This record gives sequence, C-alpha cells and structure tokens, in this order.
Amino acid sequence: MFNITQIEQAHDQVKTGSDFPNYIKEIKSLGVIGFDTWVKDSKTDYFGEDNFKISSLPKYDNLTILDNTNGEDFMIKLREHQQGKTDYFTFCKDCAQTGIEKWVVNLNEMTCIYFDKKGNEILVEQIPQ
Repeated sequence: MFNITQIEQAHDQVKTGSDFPNYIKEIKSLGVIGFDTWVKDSKTDYFGEDNFKISSLPKYDNLTILDNTNGEDFMIKLREHQQGKTDYFTFCKDCAQTGIEKWVVNLNEMTCIYFDKKGNEILVEQIPQ
C-alpha cells in the first residue's frame, strides 16, 4: 500500500493547477482511490482499497473559510489555477475567500467535487486523463 512520503513526493511536482492531471496519474498508480482535502490547512485524507486510509499533516496555518460562497469568483480562480497562473497555496487562499471548505476526489470516477461549509456541492469536475 502507499504511504504519505510517496504521495508528498508526487505532490512536490505540482507547481500549478496545470500539473494536477499528472499528479493524479501518479498517485493513482500508487493505489490511491480517492482523497479529501480541507482548505483550512490542506490536511488530506487518502483512501485505498480495503478501507485503507492515511492522512497528511496540515501544510500551513489555518485559513478562515468564508461562510458565504461565491461560486462565480471560485470558478474564475479555479480556471486561473488550472491555467498555471497561481501556485497551490494561492489557490487554497482563493478557495477560502470564496467559501470553499474542501474538495473530494474520486479516482475511480475521475471527479473532483468542491464543497462549501454547509456541505453543498459547488462544482463537480471531470479530471482530465
């Protein structure tokens, strides 16, 4: 099964959102079937087969997630990140400022779903393969 060091080595290769599809391919090849990332500190729970789960440590001090979600601004910031215009931490700050609490990735379905603090789905995206 995979470990946090392997995942972090793969994540270290991600400089902008345009690197995300390659990161997904690499961790999927390790046996990751999904993960949940919390915007407040980037703590991530990674899931594998047979109920395997490991968690990363927080990557930065807690960000404040706004209570009111601004889906339009979030989508603009997401597109900028996917085009390589922002780094990971900037994207996380943008998520917090637009009310995004977490994202959930399902590698079997190749989806990434963004949620607000109330648990509402704000955006469901297909991950490029």
